[in-house]
Amino acid sequence: MSVRPVVAVLASRDMLPDVPDRRKDAHEGDAQVALMRQALAQVGRDLEVVQWDGEGIDWSRYEAAITAITWDYAERPEAFLARLEAISAETRLINSVDVIRWNMRKTYLRDLAGRGAQLVPTHWAARATPEAAEAAFAEFGADRIVIKPVVGAGAWRQVLLRRGEPWPDAEALPPHEAMIQPFLPAIQSEGEYSFIFLGGQFSHAVIKTPKEGDYRIQVSFGGVAEPYLPSMEDLADARAVLDSVPEDVFHARVDMVRAEDGSLLLMELELIEPYLFIDDAPEFVRAFAEGYATFIETV
Repeated sequence: MSVRPVVAVLASRDMLPDVPDRRKDAHEGDAQVALMRQALAQVGRDLEVVQWDGEGIDWSRYEAAITAITWDYAERPEAFLARLEAISAETRLINSVDVIRWNMRKTYLRDLAGRGAQLVPTHWAARATPEAAEAAFAEFGADRIVIKPVVGAGAWRQVLLRRGEPWPDAEALPPHEAMIQPFLPAIQSEGEYSFIFLGGQFSHAVIKTPKEGDYRIQVSFGGVAEPYLPSMEDLADARAVLDSVPEDVFHARVDMVRAEDGSLLLMELELIEPYLFIDDAPEFVRAFAEGYATFIETV
């Protein structure tokens, strides 16, 4: 009797069932993994959720390891990369450790800009300081800026600052290098668009809007995501971003916001552990199954 290949879905400890401090948004990961399990079953694979920093794991018994719900990596980026190096020495890592290392630092945006991607204007700073904020206010001619960590996810230690407001507490700000962007009103009036690609093929898109009075579009902050059927122009903008990545990738989420001229600007390119917004995406299982089967055999 043949043994079905097993794919490891890497998870943070706080995404595992029955842990006392489980993440508030863990249900999103649960739903995504359930559909991934269905998809892999369609192409003759089993799925196993594995803690990425667990001990004594024989990674060689897996056909591949996917960094799907490693949602704590930004808190320990060096440990995360070291473990991924060890995993990739024993099995196929999806996406590759080189892609993940590149994508972990948001300085990848500068690389993409050099390849023609249209970005939200960004001021880079060694630290989040009042002087860096004043430089960004002047550079953008803006009254509101968003200060983000260069290594971070999920609006972790991210601050919206108005000109003249008191300087935030250190615990609220990025702990190390920072990127500062002008606040774009389209985030509140229109939302942020996410385009999901699997195995290089477009799967589906959503538009994410914040709750009233907020600007953060994450569900954990009250944001809402709804299906979005992109125009040919919007999809072309997203595809151009993906095409500028120097290596083929399996899962990718392109986050974009509308500019004043109607085009879309790149906000983030998520290649590490993107939430794929599987609600109301009826083609997700098929797209994931076909994308995985093609990717594992050809790349």
